[in-house]
Amino acid sequence: MLGIFQIGVAVSDKPEGPFAPDPEPIPKSFSIDPASFVDEDGQAYLYFGGIWGGQLQCYSSPSGGQFDASMDGPHEPSGAGKKALLPRVGKLSKDMHTFAEDVREIQLVDDKGELLDADDHDRRFFEAAWMHKRNGVYYFSYSTGDTHYIAYATSGSPYGPFTYRGTILEPVVGWTTHHSIVEHEGKWFLFYHDCELSKGVDHLRSAKAVEIFYDEQGGILPARP
Repeated sequence: MLGIFQIGVAVSDKPEGPFAPDPEPIPKSFSIDPASFVDEDGQAYLYFGGIWGGQLQCYSSPSGGQFDASMDGPHEPSGAGKKALLPRVGKLSKDMHTFAEDVREIQLVDDKGELLDADDHDRRFFEAAWMHKRNGVYYFSYSTGDTHYIAYATSGSPYGPFTYRGTILEPVVGWTTHHSIVEHEGKWFLFYHDCELSKGVDHLRSAKAVEIFYDEQGGILPARP
């Protein structure tokens, strides 16, 4: 539907393409910023979502449902006791073209097990979902959007709940940061973008990478841009 975001799939037999897109989006997909993750048992999941321009606030149910056009734009809960909007995860079918079950909310909680507040803009989810796994721990990382942090939370399950652990990357030049985290030859790297080369003019973005490190408890040490 015009003006409503959904998530598509394109396939190639080579990583550099060309890719052939499916004629239609993933059924019952919505919002933005998909990140696929394949677990050690071969099961694939899709993590996604974005508020404000990402339209997550336009849906009243975790699995999507009716789209409310009146909520399109910078809308989110606010005020005492209001809880933050939550990202989504969907288990994928074996061919990774459809969801194998209903999409679920990902609970992001503090160290007391309480959902993060909507007014907690330094920690709450905004967009740019990413998942990686290390030593049996699932790391869900994301952008806080208007406060420009890359934050992360951990869980023992790909569905969560995920406990907020801290910030991976401080704000960079540019309005927001998207990222990925991958392992290569035994080292872990954070890929992200900023607008340093363009000095923030028109938010022209450049891709960057930095090695990241973990402490003895599995916490990610903050990276320096």
